[in-house]
This record gives sequence, C-alpha cells and structure tokens, in this order.
Amino acid sequence: MTEASLAQSKAARGVGAKPGDRRAAAACAGAGFLLFQFWGNSTRGYIDTASLFRWWWHQWVNPDSETQHGLLIAALSAWLFWRNWRRAGHAGPGAHGAGVVRVGARPLALAAMLGGLALHTAGFVAEQARISVLGLLMFGFGVLSLGYGRRASRAAAFPTAFLVFAIPLSALDSTGFWLRMWVVDSGAALAHAVGIGVVKNGTQLLAPDGRYDYDVAAACSGVRSLVALSALSLLVGYLRFRPAWLRAGFFLASFPLVYAGNVARIFAIIVAAQAGGQAWGDRVHAIMGFGVFAIVLGGVLAAAEGIERLRPRWSAESEREPSPQPSSREGILGAGAGFIAARWAAALIVVASFADAAFLARMARRAPAGRAGVVLAPDGLSPATLPTFAGSDWMGHAAEVTAVERDILPPDTGFSRKTYLQLSDPRRQVFVSIVLSGRDRTSIHRPELCLVGQGWTIDGSFVHPFADPRGAGFQATVLRVRRETATAAGRVQVPELVSYWFVGGDTIVATHLERVVRDAWLRVAHGRSDRWAYVLLQTGAADGESAALGRMQTILTDILPAFQQPAAPSRPN
Repeated sequence: MTEASLAQSKAARGVGAKPGDRRAAAACAGAGFLLFQFWGNSTRGYIDTASLFRWWWHQWVNPDSETQHGLLIAALSAWLFWRNWRRAGHAGPGAHGAGVVRVGARPLALAAMLGGLALHTAGFVAEQARISVLGLLMFGFGVLSLGYGRRASRAAAFPTAFLVFAIPLSALDSTGFWLRMWVVDSGAALAHAVGIGVVKNGTQLLAPDGRYDYDVAAACSGVRSLVALSALSLLVGYLRFRPAWLRAGFFLASFPLVYAGNVARIFAIIVAAQAGGQAWGDRVHAIMGFGVFAIVLGGVLAAAEGIERLRPRWSAESEREPSPQPSSREGILGAGAGFIAARWAAALIVVASFADAAFLARMARRAPAGRAGVVLAPDGLSPATLPTFAGSDWMGHAAEVTAVERDILPPDTGFSRKTYLQLSDPRRQVFVSIVLSGRDRTSIHRPELCLVGQGWTIDGSFVHPFADPRGAGFQATVLRVRRETATAAGRVQVPELVSYWFVGGDTIVATHLERVVRDAWLRVAHGRSDRWAYVLLQTGAADGESAALGRMQTILTDILPAFQQPAAPSRPN
C-alpha cells in the first residue's frame, strides 16, 4: 500500500486524527457547553432554569412528563456509539455506515455545529426548548466529527438520531386521545363479535348487568408505549439489517402492532371480566400491560427472523460488498486535509457561540414587543373584568383562581373569570375563564391537561362556530366531558361541554397547535411575542348538546365586546 493510500485509509477510519483536531473540538465543546448551559432555555414557567441540560434531565425524571424512557434511550445511544466505534475501528472504508459521510469530516462537523447553533437560536426565540434540544444533538455530532474524523461521524450518526426518542413530545397527547377512542371502539367490536354485550359509552366499557365497569384511561390508549416500542422496533431493524429502507420499515411496523396490542389488552380484560367479574378483569389489566410489549416485540422479532431467512444478504452480519474507492477529489474531501483547517473551524464556532450567547441574552432581557390577545384591565397586566350581567337573565359571580394554578403558572399570568347563573333557573350555569400569558408562553397550555387533572373524562371533541354580534364569527374547539358525582340516588355521570379558543394580537384560532405555530412564526420571523389568551366556557349538557351550546352563545353575545376584539382571518405573517 502506498503512503498516500495508507494516509487516506487512516483518515477515512479516523485513525489519523491529529491532536490539533481534538484540541479544536474541545474548544468548540467548551463554547457550546457555556451557550447551552447559561442561554439554553427561555421557557421558565414550569422549569425555572436557563440550562438546556437541566431542562432535558427534568423531563426524564419527572413522572408528569411521561418521558422516563429517556434514560433508557440515552443508555442505548451510548452503547450504540461504543459498538459502532469498535466496528469502524476494525473495518475499512466500506464498513458499516460508511455511506453516512462522503464529504470530509471537517466540513461536515462545521456544517453540523453551525446548523445546531441556528436551530438553538430559533428554539430559544420561539420558546420551544425541544427545537433547542435538536440543535444540541447536531452540535454534539459536529464536535465528535471534528475531533475524531469520519470514524466518529459513522459511529455517532445513528445514536445521535436515536436520541430524538428521548425528547418529550406533547403533541402525542392529541394522538393518544384518538388512539384511545379507536382502541375502545375496536375492543368493543371484538367483544360483540364473540357474543359479549358490552356497552360502550365514550371511553367507558361496562356490562349491561353492572358486573364490571371500566373507563379506558389515557395510559391504556397505547401512546405511552408508542414512543418506547417504536424506538425499540427501529433499534431491532438497525442492528439486524443493512438497507435503510428496511430499518425504516421496522419503525413503521411498530405503529399497527402497538394498536393491535392495546386492542388485545382491552378485549382480554372484557373477556376476563365477563367470566369472573371486575376482579378478574383487574388481574388481566395488570398482566396485559406486559402483554402489549410481548405482542409488539414478538411481532417485530418474528418479522426480522423471517426476513433474514428469505433475504440473508440484507442481514447486518452478511458479507459486505467492497465500496468503490473515492476519486481524487473525494479523497481530498474525505480526508479533510487542507480543505478546512481545524483551528479555523474551531475559531469560527467559538466566535459564533459567543455571538449567539450575546444575542440570546439580549432577547431574554427584552420587553415583550407584541400585543395582548384580549382587552386589558387598567393595570395593563390582567384581562379586563368580565361584565356582571349578560342580558337580563344571567348574573355573573366571581370565580377564584386556585392556589394550584397560582403555584404552577408563571407569576405574571393574568386571569379573569366568572360563573354566570340564569336568574330564572339557577341550576343553569356557564363558567367563563380567560387566562392571559405573561412574557413566558408556558402560561398557555391545552385545557385538556387541566380537565383530566381535575377528574374529567374526555369522550370526544368537535369544532363549533360561535357568532360575534359585531361581525364575523370564529371557530372554537368543543370537548365532550363527564365526571362521576355522588347523589342521594347513588353515583351518576354528569355530562358537560367545554369550549375553548386562543386569541392573539390579531387572530383567533381554535386549536393549541395552530397557536403554537403562529406564535413561533411571529417570534422568529418578526421578533414579536404576543400575550396570547385562551378563553374557556363550560356548562352542563344533561339537557342536550344543542341547549348547552345555545347557553354559551347567549353569554358570548353579551360579553364578547367587553374582552375580545372582532375576529379577523388568521394570516401567516
């Protein structure tokens, strides 16, 4: 082997990484650590820390975040990196994962670190720490690539991407709601198919004779296991097969398997309860929690075994074809020699990191530049007080903000709420609440979270148009909720409707996702942080949904001008 080809082979494997590259990488790592530690998180409402590391760690150890699997994902990612590093050290340029890097390690490292800084800046300004975590992962990948060359790039590519599963994704809450409803419907349909006359009422499954009564909670929807099991399915595909499309196929296969596993769990509970009553169903409920994992992983492993038998050349352990030697131009880019000096790359990253820190520090100190979503009280902080009367037949009584809300939400969160009673029939009530964010967007969240915490069960949702007497109406999300209440006649189900919408400085949207996207766009593209408000109405629905929606509309017709500007079409900028 010639001296040139030996140097090229070493560079491709990372063996020839220079000490200067590692010192440069250490400088980049130090600058990045300071940035992510002291200017890493701009959402201080729930987790009062400027450190992105602490914010992410809190998500892993806080039970309410439901991201405890993050510790397992982190451990698996560390093991995968160690495994890939050892394999790359014993293989040539055509080794496992060699296709990850065709350009040089230094250009790749520089692009990854600059991209990570850009993502973090966008996440910080938009107050979306999850985007900043993606930036942190990209930055860390770039540091490894700079310090240890293409060998590290190959070894770290999949483990870094795998860490995405350790990021909390609140958007899955909405997915979990619909998955929950589908699981209940399918479980009841299977029971009917075998002759069990279970009654379905929303998310409730009960026997006609009262022998058992189950309310399928969010934990039984499968969304908690969806992330963990989809990650493990992808891991199986990665470890056992080489084609990227096949690995992705194993990840996608986990979704129907998780659904099937949870349907099987619900069906087994119904069958057991039908045979032995509530006690038998409870026992199967506990056992089938492990059954879901057995069904999903068993299905994935069985598919992997079958594919390996039919297509052994796709196996990760099969003999690999030698990759073509790079051209002279590819060799220069692959080695990175003379293309980008490590010290200059490090200098650029260090300067960019400190410039980014200065910019983010300024952004954190800047007063909000947006507008309030509702009419303000004279103090300029809270929403205007709601009217005492709505028409001639409704009177409002002050509703206090609970101590729990005061403790959880940022101190500059504004409130205005009243309970309106119908004078001719005080049993008819409509609760109206306005929550106005301060400088931190975490004042505003999806009402579904509070409702579940207060003991309400959500049975469904739909979008409903409310009229505005001043002009165009607006859309609102309406939830069907219920809760058990003890009465003299025993425990009864109390159905109610909850409607809500979000009001920005110049727009009204019906969903939390629309608000998040709109708010992030305004912050990043226009430097504008509106004080969003969410408006909520709640009333009983024992007399029917049409009557409940009519009561809400009656109240809104009289009180809307007191707190909300006329609706305007939502605009992208």
